[in-house]
Amino acid sequence: MAKHPENKTQTQTHENDRQAIGVDASIKETNLNRLKRIEGQVRGVQRMVEEDRYCADILIQVTAIQKALKAVSKELVRNHLRHCVTHAAHAGGEGAQRVYDELVDLMYRD
Repeated sequence: MAKHPENKTQTQTHENDRQAIGVDASIKETNLNRLKRIEGQVRGVQRMVEEDRYCADILIQVTAIQKALKAVSKELVRNHLRHCVTHAAHAGGEGAQRVYDELVDLMYRD
């Protein structure tokens, strides 16, 4: 997995080893900070459940976590479209079709 100067990595052939074609450093940093905050929120909700806190108070926190995860997801999609999907579209062929199918599957995943 050789890194390029622009903080890009080559896509691997094995699905579990795949790397992003490009990662916007500011999006990555923002997402990591959000995920750390979400981790703390989840621990807080866990404590609230252990302490038998009022259900509505717990649900408010769960909703906040869901909104934060949605924000992370939005930025991941933005990065995926900007780098990975664009790269595949320019390359064309079977790889492009796989990325298009993957994107549709992501959009309609339950």
